[in-house]
Amino acid sequence: MSIKLVAIDLDGTLLNSKHEVSEENKQAIRKAKEQGVKIVLVTGRPLKAMLHILEACNLTEPGDIALTYNGGLVQWTETGESIRQITFQKEDALDIYQLSQDLELPCNFIDLDVVHAPPYPIGKPSLYPEVMHALPFEPINMMDLPELFPVNKIVYCWHQEELDQKIKEIPAIYRERYNLIKSRPQLLEFMPKSIDKGKGLDLLSEILDIKVSDMMAIGDQENDLAMVLRAGTGVAMENAIDLVKDAAQIVTKTNDQHGVGYAIEKYVLN
Repeated sequence: MSIKLVAIDLDGTLLNSKHEVSEENKQAIRKAKEQGVKIVLVTGRPLKAMLHILEACNLTEPGDIALTYNGGLVQWTETGESIRQITFQKEDALDIYQLSQDLELPCNFIDLDVVHAPPYPIGKPSLYPEVMHALPFEPINMMDLPELFPVNKIVYCWHQEELDQKIKEIPAIYRERYNLIKSRPQLLEFMPKSIDKGKGLDLLSEILDIKVSDMMAIGDQENDLAMVLRAGTGVAMENAIDLVKDAAQIVTKTNDQHGVGYAIEKYVLN
């Protein structure tokens, strides 16, 4: 196989259980870059929350690119400049917030710079501050939303057992309007319908003039499924959920066994 681009998820994939990039993974990424292979980190995080990872992997040079917000935003990593961006608008925020109130789950709106914190259900403060450390949290009054209110993603972050039960209660119409993705056990993400990591690979193909068939995608969770299916070579981590493993052509080692580096060394490097 001839791989020209490797798209890599972060948590549970590139990062080990200590949330670090191993030296083995760094070395494989460096070798691939030296051979002209494009390495793209693909995540639900904002760029500010992954800069330390990009720097550790030497992926902030001119021409380096990242897919953030699950493919909804394509950015040059050196400058943070946006190349393509798809966002929610005010009516979407109001709609998804009302659903959160009906389900009695805390809700947050995330843009490029801020996590907006609308009123939470009584006794249920969002757990998202435990997940998101790179952006500040700012309270927002739902009655005072500006008419122009672009939001990159909307999340419900709550204890897994109750969250999973509440997800079953979400009316089907919301799945028709939006992409709903579990990216962590306690985190449900809402994205515009036109966004997922697989469609993000199509954007990369347009921008970089690389065929999707010449791409490898590596992931472990439900939000990685679309890119594992879309890429010419789909790779699941050994620690991936069964849904992703079943969809992948290759199952590599776990994130604590440098599975990303192993896959690059075995299937990408000449």
